[in-house]
Amino acid sequence: MRSPFSLLHFLLFFFLLVFLLTFIQLQLITLSFERLGLSPTATLLMLLGSLLGSGINIPLFSIRAEPPPEVIETPFGLLRPPPLPFTGRTVIAVNVGGCLIPLLFSLYLVSRLDLPLPPLLLGIALVALLSYIFSRPIPGMGIGMPMLLPPLIAATVAVVLGGEEYRAPFAYICGTLGVLIGADVLHLRDIPRLGAPIASIGGAGTFDGIFMTGVLAVLLA
Repeated sequence: MRSPFSLLHFLLFFFLLVFLLTFIQLQLITLSFERLGLSPTATLLMLLGSLLGSGINIPLFSIRAEPPPEVIETPFGLLRPPPLPFTGRTVIAVNVGGCLIPLLFSLYLVSRLDLPLPPLLLGIALVALLSYIFSRPIPGMGIGMPMLLPPLIAATVAVVLGGEEYRAPFAYICGTLGVLIGADVLHLRDIPRLGAPIASIGGAGTFDGIFMTGVLAVLLA
């Protein structure tokens, strides 16, 4: 009897599924940045910069840290430091793709669109506060946060404070900067107890949580 399973058909289906998911993701990202006024060329540069920069962590300083626990929890959120050996110190770094590029792009949007600062700062503060509340330290890893929660919060804040005219840029800026401040910066005091070899502000990964938070927040707003 011939087996109904075909390895060739399975591989073809798998690669087709990966292609479709990647295509949909890229279309969503392109649509998001179009709403922010970027051209296709500028969008491509943002994607490449975030892709390449997500693997680059710029060390700032190191701190003494406690040893990691014997049993490390499985993370559910954003920060995932590279698997480096723990030496008794944690390196504090900034991620290029997940921190510096979103920060610079946010400053560019503020200057180019002449956004009203009081509601924008209020929106960043609200997202930062809620991000701090809903994020938690993960021993041996970093700071974790439910992935879909930040863009939902940022989109809601943008609708309320940004109005029709500034909704998209408010969503991106409040989402990225709010999560950076609330989930990463405000949790720096927890880092010594995590036993992580490196704590990267902005996360790690190809399209890390900070980048996708901004993209999804713009689409939802």
